[in-house]
Amino acid sequence: MPRGDKSSYSDKQKRQAEHIEKGYEQRGVSEGEAERRAWATVNKETGGGKKSGSGRGKPENHAPSRKGGRLGGAASASRSAEERSASAKKAAATRKRHAAARHQ
Repeated sequence: MPRGDKSSYSDKQKRQAEHIEKGYEQRGVSEGEAERRAWATVNKETGGGKKSGSGRGKPENHAPSRKGGRLGGAASASRSAEERSASAKKAAATRKRHAAARHQ
């Protein structure tokens, strides 16, 4: 089996990799790099190929996906206090408006 062969992966793992790859591409990562990162994440979570006869039965570890989600908070941290406060006030006003509209 040559390197990069995905035949030992389950359909679920292939879907996971595709979904992760789309997320990276939306964040501006190049196509090739997004694919590499996606498969690295799937391998880290599931321990490699899960298709029958390829060493199934290990539990999945979702820490790598959570790690990626945590890293996404950096954008908010780079904004000034005034910008965050203005955003929070706008959100609060919107929630208040929506609540008022629901209770009419």
